[in-house]
Order: sequence, then structure tokens, then C-alpha cells
Amino acid sequence: MEKKRKIEVFSAGCSCCEETVALVKSIACPSCEITVLDMKQPEVSQRAKRLGIRSVPAVVIDGKLANCCTNRGPQTETLRAAGLGVPL
Repeated sequence: MEKKRKIEVFSAGCSCCEETVALVKSIACPSCEITVLDMKQPEVSQRAKRLGIRSVPAVVIDGKLANCCTNRGPQTETLRAAGLGVPL
């Protein structure tokens, strides 16, 4: 039995997500097993949270969030620096 690399794409079905799915599929090799997961499903969004996914699209390779997909999403420091919570 041939060992497969497990590739998961967490998607909300938007055009950006679809582009990422297409990119992953274009890069994949025969030993890559690709699964596209719908973030609208509660079990998928719960798993995404456990993996540290903060925005989509996100790619997980062999159970680890790809570096390109980390440190995204709202950050308290960034929002405050942009003026959120600061009186005019």
C-alpha cells in the first residue's frame, strides 16, 4: 500500500477559497490525497479552531497548518493600532 500525504483545504466556498483549491490541485502529486472541507459544517469549524485556523482558505498538510496560513485573522494589537477602541 502506497503512503499518501494528507492535504486538507478548509474552505467557505468563496472565490478565493476555490482559487486555493485549484492551486493545491495543480501542485499536488500522485502521493497527495486532497480533501476540501466546508467550514459551514460545525465539526469542520471545530476542527479548524483546534488546528489554529483563523481565516480561510487554509491548508493543512499531514495534520499541520501550513506556514502560509498561520498568523492571519484579526489581531488585537493590529486593530488597536488602526484606531479600534481609541476615542476620537
